[in-house]
Amino acid sequence: MMLVIKWVFVFVFATVTAGLDEILEEEKHTEITNSRIMIVKPWNSTRRLSPYVRPQQYFINLYPNLEQGSFVGSVNITIILDSAQSYIKLHSKELNITDTKLNSSSVTAFSYPEHDFLVVMPNEELRAGEYKLQISFEGSLLNKKVGFNRGSYNDSKSNEQHYMATSKFEPTFARLAFPCFDEPHLKSKFKISLTRPSGNNYIALSNMNQEYEEVNVPTNGLTTVHFANTVPMSTYLACFIVCDYQSLEPVKTDQGFPLTVYAKSGQTENMEYAEYVGVKAINYYVNYFGIQYQLPKLDLIPIPDFPSGAMENWGLVTFHEARVLFNKSITSIDDQEEIAFIVAHELAHMWFGNLVTMKWWNDLWLNEGFATYMKYKATQVIHPEWDVDTSFLIQRLHYVQSLDSDNSSRAIVHDVSESQQIFQMFNAISYSKGSSVIRMLEDFLGEEVFRIGVSAYLKRFAFKNAETDDLWTELQTVTNNTVNVKKVMDTWTRQAGFPVVSAIRNGTKLTLKQQRFFSEPNTNSTNDSSILNYKWEIPISYTTSKNNTVHKLWLSKDEDSITIDIPDAEWIKLNHRQVGYYIINYSESDWGLLSNLLQTNVDALSAADRSNLIYDAFILARADYVPYSIALNMTKYLSLEHHYVPWNVAANNLKTLSERLYQRPAHKTLEEYIQHLLGSKKEDFWNDSSDRNFLQRKLQAVIFKLGCTYGLPSCLTKAYELFKRFLDDKIQPRQDIRYAVYYHGMSMGNDSEWNKLWDLFLNEQEPQEKENLRDALTASKETSILNKLLQYAKNESLVSPQNYLKIISRISRNPFGAQFIWDFLRDNWQYLVDRFSLDNRQLKSLMYSICSRFNTQERIREMKIFFEKHPEIEAGNDDRKYALEDVSDNIKWLEKYEAVISNWLINSN
Repeated sequence: MMLVIKWVFVFVFATVTAGLDEILEEEKHTEITNSRIMIVKPWNSTRRLSPYVRPQQYFINLYPNLEQGSFVGSVNITIILDSAQSYIKLHSKELNITDTKLNSSSVTAFSYPEHDFLVVMPNEELRAGEYKLQISFEGSLLNKKVGFNRGSYNDSKSNEQHYMATSKFEPTFARLAFPCFDEPHLKSKFKISLTRPSGNNYIALSNMNQEYEEVNVPTNGLTTVHFANTVPMSTYLACFIVCDYQSLEPVKTDQGFPLTVYAKSGQTENMEYAEYVGVKAINYYVNYFGIQYQLPKLDLIPIPDFPSGAMENWGLVTFHEARVLFNKSITSIDDQEEIAFIVAHELAHMWFGNLVTMKWWNDLWLNEGFATYMKYKATQVIHPEWDVDTSFLIQRLHYVQSLDSDNSSRAIVHDVSESQQIFQMFNAISYSKGSSVIRMLEDFLGEEVFRIGVSAYLKRFAFKNAETDDLWTELQTVTNNTVNVKKVMDTWTRQAGFPVVSAIRNGTKLTLKQQRFFSEPNTNSTNDSSILNYKWEIPISYTTSKNNTVHKLWLSKDEDSITIDIPDAEWIKLNHRQVGYYIINYSESDWGLLSNLLQTNVDALSAADRSNLIYDAFILARADYVPYSIALNMTKYLSLEHHYVPWNVAANNLKTLSERLYQRPAHKTLEEYIQHLLGSKKEDFWNDSSDRNFLQRKLQAVIFKLGCTYGLPSCLTKAYELFKRFLDDKIQPRQDIRYAVYYHGMSMGNDSEWNKLWDLFLNEQEPQEKENLRDALTASKETSILNKLLQYAKNESLVSPQNYLKIISRISRNPFGAQFIWDFLRDNWQYLVDRFSLDNRQLKSLMYSICSRFNTQERIREMKIFFEKHPEIEAGNDDRKYALEDVSDNIKWLEKYEAVISNWLINSN
């Protein structure tokens, strides 16, 4: 039998080396495993790597040539084979493999680009055991933002261009930098060496601390930096940086290791706030989890044009610079809040994601949902005055429910295989819904039970990988079986959507019943079936007019309805602080009682509960569960509202009405109603004062923007006054209202003022301020000025291609620019395609961004003519279809609701 196997192996190998393509076309090959012959699909037919081949140690050497935009490297991987193998399959993408050896002997390696595979074919069958795989390679740093790539920036003083090499590997981009086993469960240690230029203050950074430097001999102007070995981690967490950044003095955490922040010249002081938040967050997490941070150092570094907000590389966290740099004279409190959140989020990953990693991307929420929720807990400790639990509603819960109420939504835990499916997991369902159901979970378990269970989970799976059920098992252990954690949480994580709970009172009896909520009326079908039948285990909470006690009970998926006794109470408010991931539909009389309550005693309910009522009323009205009058009645009390979150909820929903009523007679009536709500604000409310606390400043910013948007005279007067003072005297308005001042000030400005603003934009170096000025340039009411902007912005030395498309999209949101930009798009479509190509994601989405607010049959006719003229728009892109559907929906909505809303507004005014 062994002789037969030997000859079969020789035949297979000879055939592969003679014609790989022929074997791939046959869709099968012979694989010898454990002395057995099996006919299996070839290595390309399965998208996953072998479970029997495991990396233990990488030795990586990389030299990025910054001037040429290329790199060369080598990797030596210690591999464990758990069973005999006829080949070794790993990942490699866009790398030129120059040499491959196995245990120092040359072997043949084939690339299979369709699935990013590199297949190593040994000269004989490999027995189970340890092997050394050595691969030399080279690649390009250019024309990409992921993998190993070259970034650049201009010196703020000399305007000289500087190059840097950086990396971004999540989820499947490590294979662009070095051949590797690029799946999250294949953890390994990494010993990394980076070669950098010897002079000009260049530094090299990686996950671990530097051990020593080696000046290359013979001297060629290069220095190789050797870093300590990492702990076991996934490939996507490795990080390589070569740059000429500077750093602040490291700050020690309570644990004793240094936290260091880096930035380009002139920006290091703008990393002080990130450093402050970073130290506080790390100290909080160490104490909360009861688990030490596992590396000897932690670095934070901003990268120009980083492709995402941030990346949690273990020991070397990278950020988009606009998301982390804090300048006291420029950064708004909204941006400050975002910086705190993003730093706290990435550092939470040091435990959730890095220490314990999901086995596969279907459980991405274990990384992202927890990091998203934990950042709120950490920020609450760092800034207790911010009331972050209430802001959670508008930043996470409300946004994701608007997506999750669609028929096309997916479950939190969702099977994925191909790269594109993996990328799609990085969305609001994993982040925001994930964090929302964790918030609910903590509430019904209790804070301490939750903390103990999460800590036990992290300790049990440290340096390993886990699945969702592993978390439920650890939490179940500490609950003393007071609740079946898996039974409850499966209903929230393994099916799409969420329930609406109807609450009907009859005397002292309250009957609760659930059904899946859809934002579109009369939606019954689902894209996928659910073994749970779209029923949920719902933790119900409520308070009444009798007292502030929070009552709790369960509405089970196995019951059609439940009826409970409610002692004689004037009103009842369910879903306390909107901790539950569901909405409540009261009877019309109970909606009325709650609306009257807020008008007579605004503080009878918390800001979170007030926000909840506005949100539920509007989302139910849009879905035709309740009349729009109920939702609009809920806004009557707003002149008394003193917290920014309820105002924000109202502003967002009124904006939706405004967009629906776009260029309709009722739009003017809506403006007048909003002006009426804001009319009670005293003159000093608009003053540009910094004496307000955080919540007061947030409130002023929300209302100032609302007042400017809907034409409140006192607000527009103040905006133009501050805008003129900025242009003429270079006195900047306070950060919190700066965007609104720039935008609405410019909307009232002239050509001369626009020219001044353009010059300020060109000379601005601060990323956040430059974005503010860019958007303000699109606010003019003069189409001649808007056309001038589009012509000027074509010059890539003045405006980046990415920002050119943002300018087009932003002009379309200007009421005076909508028709202009629609004409521009049709007249210049070929120019845009030639410049950006149809593969450009921003260009693909531009069509939807511009057209989706249209609301007339004439616009549909124009769109169809344009699409017929340019059929290439549809290729691989659903935005055309969605845009037409949205315009059709807008027209139907107007037919059904415009008159009703218009009548309510007229009677209210």
